[in-house]
Amino acid sequence: MTAHVLGDTAVLTGRSLRHVLRSPDTIITTAIMPIALLLLFVYVFGGAIDTGQGAGSGGYVDYLLPGILLITVASGIAYTAFRLFTDMQSGIVERFRSMPIARSSVLWAHVLTSLVAILVSLVVVTGVALLMGFRSSAGVLAWLAVVGILVLFTLALTWIAVIPGLTAKTVDGASAFSYPLIFLPFLSSAFVPTGSMPGPVRWFAEHQPVTAIVESIRRLLAGQPADAGIWIALAWCIGILLIAYAIAMAIYRRKAL
Repeated sequence: MTAHVLGDTAVLTGRSLRHVLRSPDTIITTAIMPIALLLLFVYVFGGAIDTGQGAGSGGYVDYLLPGILLITVASGIAYTAFRLFTDMQSGIVERFRSMPIARSSVLWAHVLTSLVAILVSLVVVTGVALLMGFRSSAGVLAWLAVVGILVLFTLALTWIAVIPGLTAKTVDGASAFSYPLIFLPFLSSAFVPTGSMPGPVRWFAEHQPVTAIVESIRRLLAGQPADAGIWIALAWCIGILLIAYAIAMAIYRRKAL
């Protein structure tokens, strides 16, 4: 049974990836906004922002990159909702229902396609940051931990994207849900330390998931030992992932099975 599900998921993921390869602008447009924000904040605002890491654009790009990576993820998941919405509207899901394939593989194929495309965008954004002076003293294990956190965060947000992909009435509605998720890092420690924020905003910034995830990635990239914050970040990612997965699968069973 497991082999059957994995095989069906692999076939459908290959189908979705071929669509992405035929339209590489998906990856390019996903990376454009994060790169633009990286350039803007480092070269325009960076000199006026005190992060406690020393002067110079190199210091600020190191501080900024973790938040930009999360924005890259949030930018990419809109395409997940768009692709799933298109499949639902075109009737391809109805065709899959008549075939002997595992039902959950349809959604997992879209999720894994999104994961691959977003990881490519993350590599592109990180490459631009390196050209701008980003440097990391992290070891191999720390980099693997960063990749693991980003994969979990991507999976969590991608399963959130599946929900509007299944329920939206229009293609614009399917994609527009990602805008609040893109905005969320601005209300965190991604761009400035939370200590500089007014009371209510500071409280929200310190207790929302993005701050815990950003701080964990920042410590790992700086070569600092992980503290208790990494468990909070993992708890947020796994919790959101499980809840979004359960909701998405319940909607899918009701609408498509």
